[in-house]
Amino acid sequence: MVSAVFHYLGPAFAVLLFVHIEPMGVAWLRIASAAVIFAIWRRPWRAWSALGEATRRTLLGWGGVLAVMNICFYLAIDALPLGTVAAIEFLPVIVLAALAARSRRNIAALVLAVVGVYLLTDVRLAGEPWGLTFAGANALLFAAYITLGHRVARDEALTGIDGLALSMLIAAAVALPFGLWEARPAMADPALLAAAIGVGVCSSVVPYVCDQLAMKRLARSTYALMVALLPATATVIGIVVLAQIPTLAESVGVLLVIGGVALHREPAQPR
Repeated sequence: MVSAVFHYLGPAFAVLLFVHIEPMGVAWLRIASAAVIFAIWRRPWRAWSALGEATRRTLLGWGGVLAVMNICFYLAIDALPLGTVAAIEFLPVIVLAALAARSRRNIAALVLAVVGVYLLTDVRLAGEPWGLTFAGANALLFAAYITLGHRVARDEALTGIDGLALSMLIAAAVALPFGLWEARPAMADPALLAAAIGVGVCSSVVPYVCDQLAMKRLARSTYALMVALLPATATVIGIVVLAQIPTLAESVGVLLVIGGVALHREPAQPR
């Protein structure tokens, strides 16, 4: 629940920075500030030498996903309301679940989600096609984030949140060529830099740490059910922080996506 609140509270404040810094610059500042905090806190490079090749590949993949996902996410919320982007994020997760377990319940969940996303995207397609493109890419990468993040959280070779800290350092390096130039205004303005660091703490430190703690203790299906909170919290935060009042169709779309996520179930695992 803490992750659900902070996951979009940081991006809501980031939207306010778009007046001064381009979206990719804000995305890199978010990742880089979180990477610096994790580096000071955990010193994760000490754990790298003891890891096996499989774990290293997982961390490299997760770091790449974190970098590209954040860039696509910020480009999407620059063009679309926060609640719309949040709802679109969950469609791949529901589709994969429905394909894995072809039950009536999951088919109903998929129908709800598809109708909800249609209501959200139909009103935006004409005016913001690039925003929807980036939102769709972010959605696919969010599914990869959950899969790889759950694998890292359960990896016995890693202690605490060192895997997250290592992946965040990798993400900062991957995103560096895309965002460093656009982040220049913050380098010359202490107030902007402080705001960007605050976005990093709210967006990448608090929620990602909470995600790792939750994934270590919850089954993936249970965690997927809990993240149904995200579109709802994103819509509320969009209203409160950004005054993004959803239309009736968009509100119904968000509710249908939340209902689809809550309704679906993964196939039962053998004992």
